[in-house]
Amino acid sequence: MHGNDNDIDFAELRALRERLDGVDRALVETIAERQKLVADIGALKSARGHQTRDFRRERAVLERVSATAEAAGLDAALATDVLALLIRASLQHQEKARVRAEGTGGGQSVLIVGGAGRMGRWFREFFHSQGFQTAVADPAAEPEAPGNYPDLASAGVDYDIIVVATTLARSADVLDALVELAPRALIFDVGSLKSPLREPLERLAQAGLRVTSVHPMFGPDTQLLAGKHVIFVDVGHAEATAAARDLFASTMASCVDMDLDQHDRVIADVLGLSHATGIAFADALASSASVPHGVTQMTSPTFDAQLETASKVLHESPELYYEIQKLNDYGLDALERLATSVTRLRDAVRDGKHDTFIDIMRDGRRFIDEDIG
Repeated sequence: MHGNDNDIDFAELRALRERLDGVDRALVETIAERQKLVADIGALKSARGHQTRDFRRERAVLERVSATAEAAGLDAALATDVLALLIRASLQHQEKARVRAEGTGGGQSVLIVGGAGRMGRWFREFFHSQGFQTAVADPAAEPEAPGNYPDLASAGVDYDIIVVATTLARSADVLDALVELAPRALIFDVGSLKSPLREPLERLAQAGLRVTSVHPMFGPDTQLLAGKHVIFVDVGHAEATAAARDLFASTMASCVDMDLDQHDRVIADVLGLSHATGIAFADALASSASVPHGVTQMTSPTFDAQLETASKVLHESPELYYEIQKLNDYGLDALERLATSVTRLRDAVRDGKHDTFIDIMRDGRRFIDEDIG
């Protein structure tokens, strides 16, 4: 006979659960002890000027944990996943502590135009954590809160730094307004594209103002900058670009220098092409006759990964993503290449061109393995 609830020894079950609760408490206490040790190590590294992140050390830790888990009869993937999560939390704590400790704000003031938006809020917190006095010029900002203004005119321009974090179309107008206002501040935009901002950025530089252009290659939910990139586009004022780079010196972000045209050529692929692929995948799937018959209940790892990517793209702002496609001087070229590739693939299948299909895959794999990898 199979056992049922009446067969359970509740005293034994209660004893086991109490032991489990004890293990859970010990686990939490051990994690807390580990995080404190990591914080102490981070503080020591910072005091001696060492980098916070040590990738070799992380790899060694994960390999050792994997081996220990296997020896203990524990799923190695579970153990390494837990440790990877703890490492990430530690890095996040260390980075925030380092940014606060090395904060160069010192009472300097920052105006964030568009500071009520998602990326604007990220920059407000970023500057606030470093000791800057922050103000926001945004009609969506809470009017009663101190330091909030509905627009640039009411906020004024008497700041040490002015960050333009609005839509691309609005950013051009703000930059043009700053040409006339001629602030003493370090000025930079954070737009995903630079083509639409070329002329106002150049006018600011020609007017002798401290202007540069920045592109944070991460989203507003990002808390840890390790492994993330920040692109700096010098528009004619090297000192301004260096000053903008210094703002990220205490983080673990990788700083990359590009000129304006190079930036937008790269973005046409890195953002434009990847966005378009996700959008087209979802569009093609939406018109598939198999969807109503349960295609999503018979998925594969490849499909799941592609669907997750497409979902992330489609839940972003359609207006922003249209701007990234339309306003990039090099954006249409990327879409044309995508259309050509899809047509070539379709024709190879339709016409039974076995060798062409094989070549497409091999050429793509070679490019990814050798040129990118």
